[in-house]
Amino acid sequence: MRKFLSQHIRYPEAAKAEKIEGTVRVRMDIDYQGKVIGTKVLAGLGHGCDEEAQRVIKLLTFQLPKLRKIRATFHKTINIHFHYPKEAALPAAELNYTLIESKTEATENDKTPGSSYNYTISL
Repeated sequence: MRKFLSQHIRYPEAAKAEKIEGTVRVRMDIDYQGKVIGTKVLAGLGHGCDEEAQRVIKLLTFQLPKLRKIRATFHKTINIHFHYPKEAALPAAELNYTLIESKTEATENDKTPGSSYNYTISL
């Protein structure tokens, strides 16, 4: 359920502007088919968080046991947490470097003919 809630909750713009964080406590009514038929905010935050919590809860469906043809309504209380979204990570700094090619002569110990190259990277 946490994964479902985290995927569907949209942090309200009014709450972003005020940097509101906290928990909305909502009571939901579930019918005999497992559908959420009603919600009531027991403890809210305001700034659009209460309405967003109710919207997301109404998207839920539950699997309920069969009660011998009894149509019962179930009640459940759930907490929806709103945390101020973390700012996006800054882009990686660009790294500029220059390759300086220096040619060295082959020494007597080298058995490969020709010359070798050394590269220096200055940061």
